Amino acid sequence: MDDTTGWRHMSSAPRDGSRILVTVRDSEQGPAQVDVAHWARADQFGMEGWRSADSHPGQIIGYAEPELKCWMPLPSAGASPRPSPWEEGEELFGSGI
Repeated sequence: MDDTTGWRHMSSAPRDGSRILVTVRDSEQGPAQVDVAHWARADQFGMEGWRSADSHPGQIIGYAEPELKCWMPLPSAGASPRPSPWEEGEELFGSGI
């Protein structure tokens, strides 16, 4: 993954098992948040899909595609602090002009 910053659309997220930062949409359970996740293939512990990086066998935290808004590569060690979740009104895909 490259070292560029900024949130990207989930359709371009790597599905090779590498860990990335994701913005989880706000819901009845709480406000939007940033989590570390990875794409996991179906195995004895669960179905194929996005899983939180701190999941353990028997305690898998899985995300449905609509729950995740956007992603970015993990920052390098010693880089800027953890980014805030993407907010409505921020430009994500360019102005389209």
